[in-house]
Amino acid sequence: MTVRHVCALVLLVAGTGVLLLSAVGLAALPGPFQRLHALTPATTVGLPLVALALAVETGPGRAAVKLLLIAVIVAIGGAVTAMAIGRATAQHERLLRKDSPE
Repeated sequence: MTVRHVCALVLLVAGTGVLLLSAVGLAALPGPFQRLHALTPATTVGLPLVALALAVETGPGRAAVKLLLIAVIVAIGGAVTAMAIGRATAQHERLLRKDSPE
């Protein structure tokens, strides 16, 4: 077992753990805002850790760069999507006005 393989395995286990905990939170929490809080770590931490593990395992090259680029896009897009869903939910539940700039 090489050092690269061990590092990839540790990253993969950590990322999978975050994804599983997020799934448990999604099933266990009652409201939409609590569920949103449970799902956000899946996109901002879980998937990037899994992609980083795959990039470490593949070694330097184009495949690793592509995996890291996907991880960055999902991490940024996941946070933005969570904010948009939270805002839309708040507007739907009349906690925010539809024309509110905040």
